[in-house]
Amino acid sequence: MFTPFGANKVLPEIRTKFSNILNQRIEIMELETELNYLTGNNNKHETFFKLKKQINRSITSLYKQIEELEELGVMIKSFDEGLIDFPAVRYDEEVWLCWKLGEDEVRFWHRKDEGFTCRKPLSIKGTFEVDNLEDLR
Repeated sequence: MFTPFGANKVLPEIRTKFSNILNQRIEIMELETELNYLTGNNNKHETFFKLKKQINRSITSLYKQIEELEELGVMIKSFDEGLIDFPAVRYDEEVWLCWKLGEDEVRFWHRKDEGFTCRKPLSIKGTFEVDNLEDLR
C-alpha cells in the first residue's frame, strides 16, 4: 500500500518506466501499420516475416516492461489517457491514489468503484508528506 509521500517518492521511476512503455507501444503500432501495408502489396514473404519477427520481439519487450512497472505495486489504469493508480487505504477503506502522465506529483485519489472523473484532491492541508490518508476529502 502507498501513502501520498511514498507514491511521490517512487513517481520518478514510475514516470520513466511508463514513458518507455508508451513509446514502445507507439513503435509497435507503427510497425503493425507497416506490416498491414506489406500484406496488402506484392511483397516477398521474407520481408513480411522479418517485420513480423521484429513486432513479436517488441511486444515481448513491452509485456516485460509492463510487468516490471506493475511489480512496483502500481496498476496501469489507461495507456491512452496515461493513468497510473497506486493502492492505498483511507481509514479502513481501500482506495486508489491517482496520477496522470504530465502531472508533477500524485495529488488525487478515488474510491475503488470510481474512476478518473471522480478523483478528489489529496489533502485539505495541502501536504503530501504525511503518511496517513485520514486528511483526504
